[in-house]
Amino acid sequence: MLPQNENTFYSGRVAETVTQLLQERADDDNLAITFEGREWSWREYIADAGRMAAAILELADRSRPMHIGTLLGNTPDMLLALAAGALGGYVTVGVNNTRRGEGLAADILRADCQILITDAEHHPLLDGLDLPGVTVVATFSPAWQKLLADAGELTPYSVPTALDTFMLIFTSGTSGNPKPVQFAHMMIPFAGPVLVDKFSIGPGDVCYLSMPLFHSAALMGGYCVALCGGAAIAPAKFSASTFLHDIRRYGATYMNYVGKPLAYILATEEQPDDADNPLRVAFGNEATDRDIDEFSRRFGCTVWDGFGSTELAIIITREPGTPHGSIGKGFPDVAVYNSQTLSECPRAEFDEHGALTNADEAIGELVNMNGAGMFLGYYNDADATSERIRHGMYWSGDLAYKDADDWIYLAGRTGDWMRVDGENLAAGPIERILLRIPEINRVAVYAVPDEHVGDAVMAAIVLQDDAVLTPEDLAEELAAQRDLSPKAWPRFVRVERDLPTTATNKILKRQLKLQGPTTDGGQLWVREGHSTAYRTLRARQLSTTPCPDIAFGRG
Repeated sequence: MLPQNENTFYSGRVAETVTQLLQERADDDNLAITFEGREWSWREYIADAGRMAAAILELADRSRPMHIGTLLGNTPDMLLALAAGALGGYVTVGVNNTRRGEGLAADILRADCQILITDAEHHPLLDGLDLPGVTVVATFSPAWQKLLADAGELTPYSVPTALDTFMLIFTSGTSGNPKPVQFAHMMIPFAGPVLVDKFSIGPGDVCYLSMPLFHSAALMGGYCVALCGGAAIAPAKFSASTFLHDIRRYGATYMNYVGKPLAYILATEEQPDDADNPLRVAFGNEATDRDIDEFSRRFGCTVWDGFGSTELAIIITREPGTPHGSIGKGFPDVAVYNSQTLSECPRAEFDEHGALTNADEAIGELVNMNGAGMFLGYYNDADATSERIRHGMYWSGDLAYKDADDWIYLAGRTGDWMRVDGENLAAGPIERILLRIPEINRVAVYAVPDEHVGDAVMAAIVLQDDAVLTPEDLAEELAAQRDLSPKAWPRFVRVERDLPTTATNKILKRQLKLQGPTTDGGQLWVREGHSTAYRTLRARQLSTTPCPDIAFGRG
């Protein structure tokens, strides 16, 4: 049964689809969209979306999968496309607008898009791509404007039910090629009322949505809140430097985030009046404890952080009393399992300094013990779906451990295990320790090959704006971390201005691993053997494919 809320009732019953939620707002004259000086009421928004749906259905081939792709930014066009798909009863495909070339074409074709809606900013990305059977609709073209103007009354292709697919949403691609997740209609009325009640969102609020609207994080943490609460939406392109200006000019009271945006914002220079803004709540996932606390203080708002994958099979929420380093407690069926023994891992044990002492036993994979949860599978990819759903459980690919009180701590992805001097180490705990160092803003820890056997620990870091950190400073800071084991000290430290990320602000460790012990215009610090001292490799010693002596600190 979906959670009940006064904002979700549709024709005497609880709304179970995005379509029903939109139809309930068809006569609502409160503000729905505010963007660059233009405004739409909910009545206007839904009427315009209905016209778009009617125009799309005029072009569509009903003998093919009714999949309509959107290669768009966070703009009114994207919001209209989302609503048009729900009202028209077809599937919207959220195409990742940071993909390029063959990867972009593969995504569009893998999702069976027969029509692709794009705008002036993103249309050039299609130049030279082979997209057989795909009709490209350019929102800036006179032909599209005429089709909209001539569109008749909407006759939907279908009337969606709760379990029908609302969107195909691609995974972030941190550990492989992105896969299209079937995102059900029910997810919006499932998530929205809970957040509306939790944060007291209503027509007087403005939701600032700068996370990509082609991804589930923005839908489940932003769009659903506005739609279920009747609040306005301010779509935007994320920028740390213009964030506060946007919050003030739109009167934004609520925002959502995913990945590292809070860290990017906090890296900018603090001003005395930063807290003079209308923002009440920031809701999202994957922020660090330090960023949550500092963002709350600096901008005078409440930050709520949770955890959930694109597949939405595992949900973890923070609650009062969540220990530092933990991401909260899971829903009842969330557990940490050993993938070899198919049994739940023992609870984590810690020494007097807080260091994890039984990592080999306690760290396992986050699972949903009761099956797929809300995961409907990957579109047209039975093998990938089967890889996620094994032995009657959903396997997330995320490493974690639980303490005696059921608090969950992330340890990285399954590919983040490192074997260092015969000991298994996970990246997550090391990253959390490095982020205690005030000068460090972002960090990624990963394995590179050791010159003898196993792995060496490497850390890629980005400093706070205008911060200074020397190799000597780093060694001193690490020595002060009593829960950092000697084997967990990074052998290599790469200091960069930025790190490669996905569209959802997740660091691409896969790309960093492929580059090995090198740098991209920054610095590379190396620790020799069992020493705790770091030295800087000179620029002439670095290459895209370092020779073994240089790569492992003997050059």
